[in-house]
Amino acid sequence: MTDVILATEGVSKQFGKFIALNNISVAFERGKLAAIIGPNGAGKSTYFNILSGAYPPTGGRLLYRGRDVTGLPQHRFAHIGIAKSFQITNIFPKLSAFENVRVAVQARHRRYDLWTARESLTEVNDRARELLTMVGLDRMDDRAAEDAAHGEQRALEIAMALASEPDLLLLDEPTAGMSPEETQVMMRLIVKLSETRTVILVEHKMKLVMGICERIVVLHHGELLADGTPAEVRSNTDVKRVYLGQEKS
Repeated sequence: MTDVILATEGVSKQFGKFIALNNISVAFERGKLAAIIGPNGAGKSTYFNILSGAYPPTGGRLLYRGRDVTGLPQHRFAHIGIAKSFQITNIFPKLSAFENVRVAVQARHRRYDLWTARESLTEVNDRARELLTMVGLDRMDDRAAEDAAHGEQRALEIAMALASEPDLLLLDEPTAGMSPEETQVMMRLIVKLSETRTVILVEHKMKLVMGICERIVVLHHGELLADGTPAEVRSNTDVKRVYLGQEKS
């Protein structure tokens, strides 16, 4: 039996009379690197917000490990093993890269420890440095986050998300605003992270996700247009018509 980590069953979302998503049923397998793509207005961001708990669906269910988590408060998602990184970078700009990650690690491991000096929390410090190394930022740990390049700030936010030790990592346009060089660095990082956890990303750079993802979900006007391997999606007539522009393989 397929090991499904996250699934939506008939998920819909309305904003007033506007139908942003209509009856989306998708099951994401554990350990797979998957992408959600589609043209502007396809419903990708709305779908991501439902997957991450930011929006409750108007209809349908969200299941995590077979458990119905529809409507669960967003702050609970990290506790059950889901971490997210949104398109707009969310870091503490005046703190160093190390301090940003240490705060995230402490929030998980030492939330109720009010008496131990931060400097003596060696396991927290060690874990923060380990995460910085994991995302390739070990050489900038003492620099203020606001002084880091855009790509480095996005990597820092991912390190902070990883502090919750998630089984599922959700990334909303992780390469937005990046140079080609930064984009390649980020995508190598995503592939590396997917070796030890499930990763689902929303991304506009279609050629790029086709090259690294095992699974592609295509949305169009709030509807599920296609769902399959990159080869299956690339050869799909409807996808070519609305998104790929008859692009050759």
